[in-house]
Amino acid sequence: MPAGARVIIASHNQGKLRELQRILAEMIPGFEETMLVSAAGLELPDVVEDQVTFEGNALLKARTVAAATGLVAVADDSGLAVDVLGGSPGFLSARWSGRHGDDEANNDLLLAQMGDIPAEHRAARFVCAAALVAPDGTEVIERGEMPGRLLTERRGTNGFGYDPLFVPEDQPAGQARSAAELSSEEKDAISHRGKAFRAIAGDLARLLA
Repeated sequence: MPAGARVIIASHNQGKLRELQRILAEMIPGFEETMLVSAAGLELPDVVEDQVTFEGNALLKARTVAAATGLVAVADDSGLAVDVLGGSPGFLSARWSGRHGDDEANNDLLLAQMGDIPAEHRAARFVCAAALVAPDGTEVIERGEMPGRLLTERRGTNGFGYDPLFVPEDQPAGQARSAAELSSEEKDAISHRGKAFRAIAGDLARLLA
């Protein structure tokens, strides 16, 4: 375990790690980004995400990592819910194309599925369930959402996942940038993950005090 680590995020996704480091450093006095480390590279049990809700999968991952490391663990399960697809891809977002974490293939498939859908029916939202589990048995779970709509082509190079196809609703008047066209700070302020993790930041601060 890296020196100074006090919290571990149950994810190998470097985009999520950097986003959460920024959020917690902003929310918790004295919190340094190096105190949060990724599960990547650590010998931890494999977690089969077999739950059918964002909350269930987030809690499963956090429990597994907290038990294996003896550290406070945070995890999230997040995804894109499209209205005309009945809330799909939902908790299957990362493997929508059949290959886990293949952002390009996932975006290609979603574009194909939404090809004939007119603008007024392209509403969607990003959803995040964030879980916090401590070795003392503390468990907290929070949910955040970022509403918006889907584009017909990719725009922007920031972010990850479905960000290039998604225009968040919460933007200044006259702006319609994709999530991949926002700066990291702009996205953190309105993102589903930002909302969910800011909600558990107080509980995390108390555990680290």
